[in-house]
Amino acid sequence: MSDREKLKREACLSAVEEIKHGMILGLGSGSTVRFALEEIGNRIASGALRGIRGIPSSGETEKLSLKYGIPLTSFDEQSTIDLDIDGADEVDPHLNLIKGGGGALLREKILAQASRRTVIVVDESKISRSLGEKRPVPVEIIPFSWKAEVAYLESLGSRAVLRQDGPGNPFVTDQGNYIIDCDFKEIRDPAGLARILSQRAAIMEHGLFIGLAAEVIVAGADGIRRMSRGGTSGEA
Repeated sequence: MSDREKLKREACLSAVEEIKHGMILGLGSGSTVRFALEEIGNRIASGALRGIRGIPSSGETEKLSLKYGIPLTSFDEQSTIDLDIDGADEVDPHLNLIKGGGGALLREKILAQASRRTVIVVDESKISRSLGEKRPVPVEIIPFSWKAEVAYLESLGSRAVLRQDGPGNPFVTDQGNYIIDCDFKEIRDPAGLARILSQRAAIMEHGLFIGLAAEVIVAGADGIRRMSRGGTSGEA
């Protein structure tokens, strides 16, 4: 395990410390969150956590959760999540996020919106001054009009590219949709852009997560620090 991977694991362990007995958890997706899933499973197996149930954000997370022995539930049985643990592709100083690099942004946003508290775990390379500096914004669309949506997203000033899953094969989400990755460069008004994208009928969801993260746990060369929406940060 590389030094960066060790730090990401430490950050995930810090997030897992927030879990209490009997909680309903939102289980995010991605390589960083996998450390959290493994640790949750270990604590359930040892009896350190009891009565835990999770709602997975993707088919891959569901498989991993079952592998690690995490009992699962669904929105058919639960309307509210106590704690959502997830990763992010980019984080700005206001804790706004770009998510969706793994393609699970729709379900991830559903979990975040249904959660009492969302904690994000990242390594320090994901922190930027403004969203869009490092990553494009994934936009999930229905396949019916994807070429028209590429043209629309380019009219907003982005370089819009349909995500591929191999040559000539569009990437398909768990919901059966396509993803267009939109490079807007620096996004000066992420909340405004989010509102514009949400008004387009063919756009099922976008990867701008505005005001949803309560806290971001950052793994860096100097250790683990926490960022809160109030702008404070400190060592974990």
